[in-house]
Amino acid sequence: MGRTFRRVFLLSVIVAGIYGNLSYAVDWPQWRGANRDGIWTETGLVERFESAQLPIQWRVPIGSGYCGPTVADGRVYLMDRVLKPARQERVQCFDAETGKPLWSYAYDCIYERIQYEAGPRASVTINEGLASSLGTMGHLHCFDAKSGRVLWSHDCRKEYAARVPIWGIAGAPLVESDLLIVPIGGKDNACLMAFDKATGQEKWRALKDGVSYSAPIIIPQAGQRVLVYITDQRIVGLEPRTGQLYWEQPWVPKEMEITIATPVFDGRYLAVTSFYDGMLLMQVRADDLRVDRLWQRRGGQRAEDRSLHCCISTPILQGDYIYGVDSYGELRCLDLKTGDRIWENLTAVPKARWSNIHMVRNGAKIWMFNERGELIISRLAPDGFHEISRAKLIEPTEDQLGQRGGVAWSHPAFANHHIYTRNDKELVCADLSAKP
Repeated sequence: MGRTFRRVFLLSVIVAGIYGNLSYAVDWPQWRGANRDGIWTETGLVERFESAQLPIQWRVPIGSGYCGPTVADGRVYLMDRVLKPARQERVQCFDAETGKPLWSYAYDCIYERIQYEAGPRASVTINEGLASSLGTMGHLHCFDAKSGRVLWSHDCRKEYAARVPIWGIAGAPLVESDLLIVPIGGKDNACLMAFDKATGQEKWRALKDGVSYSAPIIIPQAGQRVLVYITDQRIVGLEPRTGQLYWEQPWVPKEMEITIATPVFDGRYLAVTSFYDGMLLMQVRADDLRVDRLWQRRGGQRAEDRSLHCCISTPILQGDYIYGVDSYGELRCLDLKTGDRIWENLTAVPKARWSNIHMVRNGAKIWMFNERGELIISRLAPDGFHEISRAKLIEPTEDQLGQRGGVAWSHPAFANHHIYTRNDKELVCADLSAKP
């Protein structure tokens, strides 16, 4: 009896030691991760890169596009655009481990009055076996995520008179319970629309505004779930089951609408930012469905701004500070209480107009993917930018921007201890797991 107990105990210690050191895989099923907050929760990751070029696990050819990949259930999803034999947008699915193409769906799509025609903007949203895509001209599709079979679709321009902005419809679809919520900018109070995610039946529509290029998010407030979205005129908080307006804050563009960054919420404060209008910070009331406007900081000449005019990059709220990339590529730290600039760094990405970095938080570290195709492990603090390691991941290409040798503007996916990212020619995967 004693010998058996000792054997079982020893075996349990060994098993606990093995599994205690395992880090469990986490998917990246929608825009900016599982909760749309740019937080990556996996552990067991590489601390420093071993070489100046990350080894590529696999690469596959694709068409052009701004759409960042998403990853769920062993598959990678992506939208792209091809011009031959016809002008089409495609929704594609690949095996996450090997890059093997699993399915592809193409539909004719001619871009009308669209600037920067590289391709689709919005990431594919994966939820409960459904894959939902929203194209540049408002083509909305829902697929069986495994087989690629079309379950339902809407042409939002034809059906809802969607007003497509100059850089296309860009906000990734959002799943809330049994609803799929999409920003389309339709007429008859159809800025935001909600459909039954399984059938495509319209459930509600809200707001007469036009859309921005930002994506909607859900935040908790006063015991409720609140849908937050930036329109072309205001920031709104809605009841996500009905579209009822809870609160609003003005956000009228000074020049033209270039709000691309996603709203950022840290449990207390909600921040929005745009290329022309700087940053606005609001306090989200915990006991009431209201927000208080705290400050808005705009710079003067944009090349010399001291505020934070984010273009593509979404900032980070961390403690009493805000970190983000200004409109000319300047990585900056702001005092959260006042909006005053604490420091600026010009080494994370070369300084250039619209120069971009996507930032993802993993524990105490910030992983950055810059427009030169470099992946950076860093730490951000009130005393500055602390670079830990940097390696090349993918080459910039010129379809997204035909300047400075091209860019890599698409947001990567961090899933299953790997990174998945794309340019205008290929989708690549690299292993980020810590080596034994």
